[in-house]
Amino acid sequence: MPPPDDAAKPAAQEIGFDAASVLARDSRVVLDPNFLAALHAELARELDAEQTATTLLQMGFLHGLQDVTRALALTADARADGHAASLALPLRMPCRSHERSGAPGAIWVEGNWPDHQEALAHLSALGRGAASCAQRAEGERRPADGVCYLSAGYTSGWLSGAFDADLVAVETSCSASGEHDCQFVAREAAEWSSRGDARAARSLAALPFAALRAHVRERCGRDPERALPSEITSAAAMDRDAAAVHIWGPVMVLPYAGPNETLEALELLARDPTAAAVSVIVLDLGGAIVDEAFGALALEQLVQTAEGWGAEVIFVDPSPLSDRVLADLDHPPLLVEKGLEAAVALAFQIARSQKRSL
Repeated sequence: MPPPDDAAKPAAQEIGFDAASVLARDSRVVLDPNFLAALHAELARELDAEQTATTLLQMGFLHGLQDVTRALALTADARADGHAASLALPLRMPCRSHERSGAPGAIWVEGNWPDHQEALAHLSALGRGAASCAQRAEGERRPADGVCYLSAGYTSGWLSGAFDADLVAVETSCSASGEHDCQFVAREAAEWSSRGDARAARSLAALPFAALRAHVRERCGRDPERALPSEITSAAAMDRDAAAVHIWGPVMVLPYAGPNETLEALELLARDPTAAAVSVIVLDLGGAIVDEAFGALALEQLVQTAEGWGAEVIFVDPSPLSDRVLADLDHPPLLVEKGLEAAVALAFQIARSQKRSL
C-alpha cells in the first residue's frame, strides 16, 4: 500500500506536462500537421526518447478521452431528443473490435491511422534516421517501435472512454520506420500485463489512468471554451477591410495588405513598446492570393522575423489558390486556420501554453 502522501498526491502531479495548457484543450492543435512537426522537434530538443514518448502518450490520451466524453454526452442528448447521432472521430482510425477474443470479456481492437499524419510530421521534423536509431541501438531482432505516440495515446483515450475500460493502443507498424501502414492493436491494461509485451509495458507505465480520467472529468464538467478571453468575441465583429492591427495582450492580428506592407507593419510594431508582450501573431490573409515568388518570400520572411522576435505565427483564411504555395514554404507558420475567430482562440491558447514548461 502506498504511503499516505503518495495516495493523496494530486492527479495533476502524475501527469508529465501542463495538462491545463493548450495541449490539453483543443484537439485541432495537436492534430495539425505543422503543429505536430513542431511539437516533435521541440520535445526531441528538450527531452530524451522515453520522456518524449511519455509526454506524447499522455497528451494524446487526454485528448482522446476528452473528445469521446464530450461526443458521448452530445450523443446522449441527441438521442434523448429523438435524433439520430454518431460519434465523429477527429483522428481517423478505422478499426475492428473483437470483444469476445482472448479471455472471457476481454476487449481487443485492431486498426490503423491511414493518414500517416504523425509519422509524416515526425519525418518532416527529424528525418527517418531518428525513427530507427533506437531499434539499431537495441538490436535488429527487436520489433520497430514507431513514432506515433500521440496517435497511440489518442486512440487509447478514445477507446478507454468508449468501452469504459483502461485500454492501451500499441503501434505495431509505422510508416516512419519504412512500413506501408501505421497500424495498432489495443487491449485492456490487464491483458497487456499478462502478455508481457515490452512495448505495451512502456505505455502502461506512462499512462496514469486514474489521474488522466480525473482531469478529464474535471475538464468536461465545465465548458473550457468559455474560459477564453472575452476579446475573442471581438474578432468576429472586426472590420477586416479596415487593415487595422489589433493587439490583445499576447495576441496580435495583423491584416495582410500585400507583402511589402505587411513586413513594414511588423517591423514598425517590433519597435512599439505596446507590442513587446506579443507572443502569437495571427496573419489575416482574408482570401488573398499569394504568388509563388515575391509573396511566398515575404511570408517566409515574416515567419522568420516573428520567430526572431520570439513569436509564433498563425495564417488564417488563405485563398484556395494559395494552399500549394503555403505548403511549399521552407519556413511555414505554426498553424493555418480557417476562420478568424477560431484562429484568435487558438492564439490565446498557445500564448497561455508558452507561459508554462512541459
